[in-house]
Amino acid sequence: MDKFIDKKLSLPLLALYYAYFIPDILKLITPVGILLASLFTISRFVNYSELTAMKSAGISIYRYLLPIITVGMIITLFSVYFNGWIVPKTNHLKYNFDRNYLGRNSIPNSIQNIYIQDKKNRIITINTYDKIALTCSNTSIQIFNPDTLFSLKARYDIERMKWDSTRNDWFINKVYERQFYYAETESLKTNFNLYISDLKYVQKISIDPSQIEKRQLRPEELVLSDFRQFIDNLEESGQDAAKEKVDYYSIISFPFANLVTIIFGVSISSNRRKAGAALHFGISLIVSFFYLGFVKISQVFGYNGDLNPILTAWLANILFLAISLANFYRLNRI
Repeated sequence: MDKFIDKKLSLPLLALYYAYFIPDILKLITPVGILLASLFTISRFVNYSELTAMKSAGISIYRYLLPIITVGMIITLFSVYFNGWIVPKTNHLKYNFDRNYLGRNSIPNSIQNIYIQDKKNRIITINTYDKIALTCSNTSIQIFNPDTLFSLKARYDIERMKWDSTRNDWFINKVYERQFYYAETESLKTNFNLYISDLKYVQKISIDPSQIEKRQLRPEELVLSDFRQFIDNLEESGQDAAKEKVDYYSIISFPFANLVTIIFGVSISSNRRKAGAALHFGISLIVSFFYLGFVKISQVFGYNGDLNPILTAWLANILFLAISLANFYRLNRI
């Protein structure tokens, strides 16, 4: 609040800022809400002896569980889309609010030292990118032999290039072109006023101003497809992407906690003992606390590379599903 007061933000802006938080909060509390709903629903069956009547009529527990699981699956599939696309977009709006009004998480107008592996055998290095002028200074494009990937085939050193939005291409004012041969010789020539597409061994690069700026965003701001591309770019440039992989797969796995909590809630509330709302609410809080705590603890091992990123993301779901199924099986044998 002190930052809001110091910046003298109006009440509508405050309301807008907290509105951007709502999807991220919904993402976290949806499994808790599903668990609470399943506990209340099944416990009502138990309290009014409807579960007993169903069993007397020959309706198995799996049959009355089917519509609950169906609703849970619908919510889960929607949550995958919601967490993977809606939440990152609202996070982006939230961080833009920070940048524009609070002076936090800002992206500089001049970005230094950009390294991009554009293709398997092509590396692009940009010394400075000017976001306002859409220009790159001291750019190097190194093209390696596709057979060995060790020896240079050609290299282009560009003093300055500017983005031409009409042609969707980079305009070069001056470029030094070096070609390397197997006899440890090279040729050098200088070209002026041409486009990237005019360079013999380059022709086209998959880099434009929007992609350069997108690489400066936080992973929480990237939709799922862009997040995957972000990870691929990190790996192609030789960087460790263990943390980003864990976060990526966690976005996919976390919505399936809805199904796990449904099975857990049914296994807890379908016993013969009657229980009140307070007990169910307490169970929901305890289970949610242990689930989220286990997720955070397992993520540490994934970030350090001790666990496979996919296993790390799904470990909490697997463990709690196993506990739920074991308890479910035990109750049906009583």
